[in-house]
Amino acid sequence: MNAIPQAATRPRDEATPATKPTARWTVAEVEALYQLPFMDLIHRAQQVHRENFDANEIQRSTLLSVKTGGCSEDCGYCSQAARYSTDTGREALLPLDEVLTAAQAAKDKGASRFCMGAAWRGPKDKDLARVSEMIRAVKGLGLQTCVTLGMLKDGQAEELKDAGLDYYNHNLDTDASFYGQVITTHKHADRIDTLSQVREAGIKVCSGGIIGMGESRRNRAALIVQLANLDPPPESVPINNLVPIPGTPLANVAPIDSFEFVRTIAAARITMPGSFVRLSAGRQEMADELQALCFLAGANSIFYGDKLLTTGNPEADRDEALFEKLGLRPI
Repeated sequence: MNAIPQAATRPRDEATPATKPTARWTVAEVEALYQLPFMDLIHRAQQVHRENFDANEIQRSTLLSVKTGGCSEDCGYCSQAARYSTDTGREALLPLDEVLTAAQAAKDKGASRFCMGAAWRGPKDKDLARVSEMIRAVKGLGLQTCVTLGMLKDGQAEELKDAGLDYYNHNLDTDASFYGQVITTHKHADRIDTLSQVREAGIKVCSGGIIGMGESRRNRAALIVQLANLDPPPESVPINNLVPIPGTPLANVAPIDSFEFVRTIAAARITMPGSFVRLSAGRQEMADELQALCFLAGANSIFYGDKLLTTGNPEADRDEALFEKLGLRPI
């Protein structure tokens, strides 16, 4: 059997929190993980997973689009960009009572975190005040809160912290060298800046990427490196499998190989041992067996419910049936 490269067996410094990196990863090291025999890679990822988490527990979040469509940005995968002809209409910010109804339904279905997404380049101050009200109200239901609102201006992260926000989601999407082929209206560095503001405000970071946008394996490895080398790494790392949306530039991109997607989950688990790795967009298209492989590779968080912003997500009943088969429990 081939020996596992040193990059795959790097021990975690027990004196530091699980989310604190002990050394910076390189693209070559993460590429070496991808190149391992599949069984060796999954074995190593499962070892790391069990060292840091209960392998039979899954964290469940629900995501609600509180403001849909009309976004000024040109993210090539997104149905909410105003410049693309998609089936997603433009809707105003939802009223508080509708958000609370959805949050209570999510809690009743077993979600522990409620995430609210708005299709903006970044929030205006008046909109941020309304979102802050939503955060306070959802927290009052006993749920953790997360928002994804785009890029933040100075002082806005602190306002969200004051409202009680637990997590801010802002994905890197892909690695810096490939970023311009997907998005041109802002830069990769802009996303890093927002993550820095969130971290400095004392809010937990949720940041991951989208796999299957035409990027190379080296691009995927570089994305994992950029996430793992954040100091500290994100507490939550969503790994999305591209859902091609008719009318967007990426509508006809060929799907990524399923084993390559699982390898990406495993690489995220190994390089970010203390982070929750979320199996995110694209689950609706996955067979139960593929989802089980992702959980085996170290995914321990999902979006739960029938909608993921404007793309579908497996219904909660199907999820419950799968979890029962696998013996998975909610966190």
